[in-house]
Amino acid sequence: MVSLLHGVSVCVSTGCRVGAGTAGVSQECSCRCADVEMHRSNLSEAAAAFEVTVRDALNQAMDEELERDEKVFLLGEEVAQYDGAYKVSRGLWKKYGDKRIIDTPITEMGFAGIAVGAAMAGLRPICEFMTFNFSMQAIDQVINSAAKTYYMSAGQQSVPIVFRGPNGASAGVAAQHSQCFAAWYGHCPGLKVVSPWNSEDAKGLLKAAIRDDNPVVFLENELMYGVPFEMSEEAQSKDFTIPIGKAKVERQGTHVTLVTHSRYVGHCLDAAVVLSKEGIECEVINLRTIRPLDVDTIEASVMKTNHLVTVEGGWPQFGVGAEICARVMEGPAFNYLDAPATRVTGVDIPMPYAKILEDNSVPQIKDIILSIKKTLNV
Repeated sequence: MVSLLHGVSVCVSTGCRVGAGTAGVSQECSCRCADVEMHRSNLSEAAAAFEVTVRDALNQAMDEELERDEKVFLLGEEVAQYDGAYKVSRGLWKKYGDKRIIDTPITEMGFAGIAVGAAMAGLRPICEFMTFNFSMQAIDQVINSAAKTYYMSAGQQSVPIVFRGPNGASAGVAAQHSQCFAAWYGHCPGLKVVSPWNSEDAKGLLKAAIRDDNPVVFLENELMYGVPFEMSEEAQSKDFTIPIGKAKVERQGTHVTLVTHSRYVGHCLDAAVVLSKEGIECEVINLRTIRPLDVDTIEASVMKTNHLVTVEGGWPQFGVGAEICARVMEGPAFNYLDAPATRVTGVDIPMPYAKILEDNSVPQIKDIILSIKKTLNV
């Protein structure tokens, strides 16, 4: 179900915005609440690990870093009294006040520029975009002011800033709110680009990003905010970080390597479970970081499985998958391939609004399974 807060439709299950509505009216939720239930059911009941949603993991990371370093602050639209458009900053304004949790006007170019200037002055801003689609309003600040400064100053001027917010397809928010910018920002030298999947990824990578001395683009996924994952005792520590630039093998396999990031890690794992019943064992690599790309982990896996399938929600042309395929074909793993590398991507169109068209515009589990079988010729 959806409740309307300040005229904004908010999913009761996930806390995320799900499209326009009429204030004071409840309506059927158009977001993928079923994703939350699916991932909940996939968690092991026997496991003793603590469950934390991706939203709460991000909140923990910011809270711990704000507490650890007084130079860290958060700014963006509705991040303070409203607790964030997706409730990721819940409770931080009450704890740290107006000087460190700062609401901004709806002017991305302006507040991104303020954040970059603050970083150049020695602070560590976390700049939240309500969606990375809106980061296009601030692209000059992200690329020309943040990404290039360290190189242009011959290493004398660092810009320790994190640009974070939801990226990629959500649900029912159409073309101008659904684009994946992983390949866009991954193209730019001077940036690190991070794309977490689960709660441990979200917490460990965000803490590492905040501590980094140069700009990090941190691409979250709105549909994952409300999904709970088991979090290890180690990850619950305030000292927990995950190194940027290192991928993780989420599932071992021998027949095909699946390389993916963000929400599609879950899709690939689900596809692997289905195919395992047919005797096909998939190795699933969670990139975690788009730039720098962990080519070593990818190559080692391809040399073992002899097949490669990449999966992403972005457009096919000049995408993350295209770069991965090129790097494999240019390197030592090429001679180990028994079939051409295959890409599973979003469809090459702006995102439609209608749900049935939207569902057919981004990769589904069945699309991944079909591509794997085609690659293996089975």
